[in-house]
This record gives sequence, structure tokens and C-alpha cells, in this order.
Amino acid sequence: MSSSPTHGNLVVALAGQQNAGKSTTFNMLTGANQYIANYPGVTVDKKSGSYRDNVGRVEIVDLPGTYGFSSFSLEERVARDFLLDERPHVILNVVDASTLRRGLHLTVQLIELSFPLVVALNMVDVLETHGKRVDDVTLAARLGVPVIPTVGRKGKGKSELRDAIRRVAASNSVAAPLVSYTFLEDGLQELRELLRESAVMAGQQPIGWIALKLFENDEAAMALVQQHHIRGRAVLDWVGATGQRFESEHGISPADHILACREAFIRQLVAECVSDASPTASSTKGTLTEKIDRVVLHRFLSPFFLIATVYLIYELSIVQGYKLTNYTWPILAKARALIAQWLPDPGLLQDTIMRSFGLWMVDSVNTLLNYIPVFLVLFALVAILEDSGYMARIAFTLDKIFKSFGLHGQSTLPYILAGVFTGGCAVPGIMATKGIPDERSRIATILTVPYMNCLAKIPLYTLLVNVYFVEQQSYVMFFLSTITIIIALIVAKLLTLSVLRHHETSPFVMEMPHYHLPTLSGVARRAFDRTWTYIKKIGTIVAAVAVCVYVLLQFPGVSDEQMAKHNTRMETAIVDFRGKISETAYAEQFMAEETILRLLNVQNQYREAKLAASSQEASERIDDDYAANYPDLFPILRARDAETRVISRHLRTLATERSSIRAAIREETILMSYFGVIGKSLEPITQFAGFDWKVNIALISSFAARESSVATLGVLFQEGASENITLEERMSRESGAMGTTPLHALALMIFFVLYPPCLATIIMIKVQTNSYRWMLFALGFSTTFGLIVASAVFTIGSMLALSALQAMGIFYLIALGTAIALSFVKDPAWAGIQEREA
Repeated sequence: MSSSPTHGNLVVALAGQQNAGKSTTFNMLTGANQYIANYPGVTVDKKSGSYRDNVGRVEIVDLPGTYGFSSFSLEERVARDFLLDERPHVILNVVDASTLRRGLHLTVQLIELSFPLVVALNMVDVLETHGKRVDDVTLAARLGVPVIPTVGRKGKGKSELRDAIRRVAASNSVAAPLVSYTFLEDGLQELRELLRESAVMAGQQPIGWIALKLFENDEAAMALVQQHHIRGRAVLDWVGATGQRFESEHGISPADHILACREAFIRQLVAECVSDASPTASSTKGTLTEKIDRVVLHRFLSPFFLIATVYLIYELSIVQGYKLTNYTWPILAKARALIAQWLPDPGLLQDTIMRSFGLWMVDSVNTLLNYIPVFLVLFALVAILEDSGYMARIAFTLDKIFKSFGLHGQSTLPYILAGVFTGGCAVPGIMATKGIPDERSRIATILTVPYMNCLAKIPLYTLLVNVYFVEQQSYVMFFLSTITIIIALIVAKLLTLSVLRHHETSPFVMEMPHYHLPTLSGVARRAFDRTWTYIKKIGTIVAAVAVCVYVLLQFPGVSDEQMAKHNTRMETAIVDFRGKISETAYAEQFMAEETILRLLNVQNQYREAKLAASSQEASERIDDDYAANYPDLFPILRARDAETRVISRHLRTLATERSSIRAAIREETILMSYFGVIGKSLEPITQFAGFDWKVNIALISSFAARESSVATLGVLFQEGASENITLEERMSRESGAMGTTPLHALALMIFFVLYPPCLATIIMIKVQTNSYRWMLFALGFSTTFGLIVASAVFTIGSMLALSALQAMGIFYLIALGTAIALSFVKDPAWAGIQEREA
């Protein structure tokens, strides 16, 4: 089936079930030489990496985690299409030794695909802690493929795996099918002969595997026959008739019979290959996972462990991690100052497009790059949860809650990917809903996933918390981390009781992975990879949005009449300055406006450089540089005699007036811009939530990309930007003058929790539901619901003179009480399931 290696170069597909250790095996083999893209036409990640051996280059493609190759799951379709279309030279199947019986189901199917195969028997150390061992030699002999014991997180088995991959690729050997399908074998043999009538299928497709998939009623296999077989319709009719006859004779469908035969074979194989190594170990170490789970999954204790985990993540990442920005912001500020020097000099009242646009882009990107330390800590903590095995326990714990709200245990993964802890993204979260087996829970999950705290929301939360809730950071972040799931549960329950009430649902079944100790390298790599994804998003989507927002905020610009007034005011200030210094020896030097502008700009640069100086020596070096580069102006900058002090004093007055005029021009430019008009027109509606036109503009821009809300605020609150101070400091300055209070910030955060999905998420809702109706519902419902709730919190809080914390607490209790009350409302769908089970 696979193609021949070219010049010693190999393509290896890495296949395995979820939680089998594929990622650690992938990292062990490829090291840091990795990259992530997307499979064509879908948003599923395509993670690739490579290494070189003494023969050539080996590329590893990490397929999505899958239990089989049906057409019911997007991940399974992606994995199968890659194998059939790309035809890798070798498949490396990662199997969890501690759950061998479950893992071998995929191994059997891979052998039936007729590819050269190597089995990585991972986590053998975990199996040993249970007092058991796998006879890998016997297992390899029975499977007919190499079986290499590995411990991916420790690097054990790395060289053996590489040798086996190269050896199998060189021999191009394929194992014979293992499972006997007993009563179905005659039908399978006849079907294989029918399929071989097509030269295309016989030469390009695994006939035996296609035959099995046809008896399993696999749609993709049927499509292959229709496409490549000249008698495709007749073959499918024969399969249907034979399947019906088989079911009537044996009382079981062909698909169920195939599964039962595989299970029987695997049970026998496991019995032959797995044995007790040490009864003593089995009675002590082997129960470690069970001992932990007795506490962590305890009926009453598990919610407290979950809440404590969420609180700890926010405390360490958002609260404590933000303190690391004290070290990153000076670096970003220096970079801005350096770029500003390369751009054209500032004009007297207005800058050139090149300068204003350049600094706009720098400020937009800098505002978001400042949060990189937060995300590094956050992603590291999430990686620890994933690698330790506790993430699966979270799914188990939440299933008990989800069931009461019409959701499914498999809704957990979409919520986690979307940011139930934060740091996720709604797009992959919605993509992950493909694994939810019933439509009701799937649509309810799709519509509530956007409420989660995706990484793009965190910059705004962090900004507002550090401006308005400095002393209550932990409480506010805990509120944000839990109110999202509470709101999602309320909305899901309302949906499943109303518009989704006629859709059926099904119970949730899962197998718990064993606990593992995360490795430093694995956690660090995951944290850096995900942070890099965030940085790339800043460089693409956010930058593109920043361009659009710039245009919408700068044009059509201030009217000629208004600019004439500003110019007159500036000219008056310059005349006054000349008059004040007319008695000095420098009066003649500053008769030209160009010289005054040059002095103002150089003075501003000099002040910024001196403020950024970290030591006395650095300050002295700055003096030396400016004395050498600006010998005619430096005496005024340093101002040591009476005349230069007079000029310096009046120069500061002129600079203050200039800054005031420039700020007025910026304000008028934004207010009269296309975006300003829209923001102003929305104020009659948004005023009840405490939103002014600046906030409205930021929220509109964030529809394209959530991060743009902070980037837009960063350039709207420009007062102090030239001093290279943070956005938090700039907003703190202006909030007092504008009368903005923590209650305003609370209403904005609540609205942002409930705000409509971003553009990419809206598109994904359409793709996954295949319905414009659900897409428009998600947009309209979230906007209306969010504005009503935010307006109620702000308006009622203002009327009752509540503090932000008081309003937050009352809202939280109301939401929690509503959720608890709804959980007791009888769910007709679950009642039906319980009756059937009884």
C-alpha cells in the first residue's frame, strides 16, 4: 500500500488513541524540529516533525487521536484520508500498555489497512506499577509486526523505534490480517472478489479493509465504490442484501459481528501476553491511581477539587503571572522608542501617515505582546493538567453536572479547548463537538462554547482587573473563571428545554487514564508552542484588524475649519514663546518655526531617554550622545545658566500647549471618524450598561478578533503613550477624569463574557451546524442577552449605590441560584433514557 522511500527519506504516520502518549512519543522522536499547520479544508491541526538518521530524513506526521477509521468523526476522517491519500511509508501505532485491550482495537484495524506497521508499546512503566508486564516478544509474534516497549516522557525506546521504522520501511513488509470473522468470512471473500473487478480499486485501495467497511455501512467506503467501480451500485446492493440475510440468520448485524470478533481476538491476545510480574507491587503501587481517585472523584469532594484547580490556575497565571510584565514592558517600550526614531519626525500638530500608522501598529501589537508572560504560565499549567491525567477526571466530574443541564460528558473537551480554564479558542472547541454522539447536546454545546474564556478575552480581563480591581484581583478572576460555565449551563438548559427539546440524547461512557508525572520538557514545549500560536495570531489577524480600525478611526478626519482654529491656537503659543525669550541670546536662533519644532521633538526624545536610563552611567552616556548629535540644542536641554533656564521653562509651557492641541485633534479625529459616528450612535442603547463611544468602538472591533478590544483601547487612550507608560496607567489617568468606576468595568466584563462569537467562530458555527439559522441565532441571542444582563447589573447597581464587588456578588448568587434551580427541572430526554435502561 505505501510508496517506496525516496533517497532514504521516509514519511511516517503516527497513529493512536487519545491519552495513549502520542504527543510524548512524537516529541521524543522529533525533538524541537516541529511545525503545526492545518489539514486541507479543515481546522484540525496537522502537527509534523522530523529527524535525521544515518540513511536520510524521517518526517513524522501526528494524526488526530482516534479509536478507528469510521466516517462519523471529523478526526477519524482526517486520519483515514491522510493514510489513503498520502500513503505514508510506515505507520507508527502508539498503544498504551496499561490499557492494552482498548488500544489493540486500533492496531487490528491498521493491520487490516495493509500498511507497514510498527507498534510503540508506551507507558510500560505504568503497567509495571500495577504489578503486570507485557511479553512484547510474544505480542510481536502474534501481531506479525515489531513491538517496541517505550516510555515516551522519559525517552526510553527512542533508538529502538527509529531502527524499527527504518527496518520495516526497507522490507516494506505488511502483516497478514489477524481476526477471523467466522460466519461472515464467506461473504467477505466474495465481496473482495467483486471489488477486485475494478483495476483502480485493486491497485490503489486496501480491498480487505474496504470490504469490512462496506459491511459496517461506512459512507466513505460506499462513496469509494461508487466512484471507482464500474458496477458500484450493483456491488452496494449485493452488500445490503447479504447483510440483511446475515442478520436474519444470526440475529446480529454484520457491523456488530465484526466488532465482537475483534474483541474476542483481542481478549485472547491480551490473556496470552499480559502476566502478573509482582503480586506485592499489585497490592501497593498498583492501586495508586485508585487511591487518588477515591479522593479526587469523591461524590462530594470532586467539585471542591475542581473549583480549587480553576482558582489556582487563575491565581498563578493571571494574578501572579502578570507581575512578570514588569520585566517585559520596559523591553517593549524601548522597542517602541527605537522604532519611533526610525520613522519620520513628528509634525507640529499632525504627523505624517507613515509615522502615525507605524506607531499605531506598534502600539496595537505591543499592548498584546505584554501579556506573553501570562500565557506562558497559563499554558504550562494547562499542560500539567493534561499530562497528569487530571483533565480526564475533570470530564468525569463535570459529566454529573452536565447531565442535569441536557449536555453530554463529551461536552467537556469542547469547553476545555474553548477555555473553561482560559487560554483556549472557541474555533477548535466547536470543531471538537463532532465527537458528541447526539445532536441535541452537540448543538447546545456549540452555542454555549463561545461563553468560555478563550485566550483572546484574557487581555481585556487582565487590563480591567489591573486598572479597577487592584486589591481584589483574585476574587474578580475567580468570578470570571466560574461565571462563564454557570452562564453556559443556564443557556444550555434553556435551549434543551425549548428549541432543542425534541432532539434525543445518549449517556456518556469513558475510561480513565492512569495518573502520570508531567515532564518539564513536555510542559515547556506545550507552553511555548501555544504561546507562539498566540504571537502568530497577533502578527496576522490582529494586525489586519488594526489596519482596518486605523482607517475607520482616522478618516474622514478633522474639518478644515477646525484645523484652522487649532493652527491659530498653536501659532499664538509660538508667538508667545518667542516673546518670552526675546531678551535672550538664543532669540534669533528660534525665529523659524522649523527650528522650534526640531527643539520640541529633540526635547521630547531626550526626556524619554533620560527617564528610561537605568543608572547614572547610562544617564551620562545619553548626555554625551545628545551633546555630540545636537550641539546647538543641548545647552537648552541641559539648561545650566540663567538664559537657558528661561528658555527651558517657556519651552515646557509651549510643549504642554502643543500636547493639549494634539490631544484635542486626536479626540476630534476619532469622534468624527466612521467608527466614531457608529460608536456615538450606539450610546443611547449602551449607556444603560455604562458604555461610552470609546468602549463601543473597542467592542465592535473585537468582533473580528477578541484581542482587538485591548489593542483598540490602547490607541484610543493615547494620553501618555508618548511617555511609554502602560495602557493600564493611561486608562487609570483618564478614568478619574471621565468618571469611569469599577462598576463600569464590571458591566463591560460581564458583557464580554456573553458577547457574540467572533467572526471566525460565527463561521465555524455555520460549518458545524450547516445552518444559517443557528449562526444568526448565536449572533443575535448573545448580543441581546449580553446587553440586557450588563445593563441590568450597571443600572440596578448604580440605582442602589452598590460597589462593584457588591454588584458582582449579587449577580453571581443570582446566576448560581438560577443554575441550581434549573438543574432540578425534569429533562424529558434523560427521563426517556432512564426508562429504557430500566
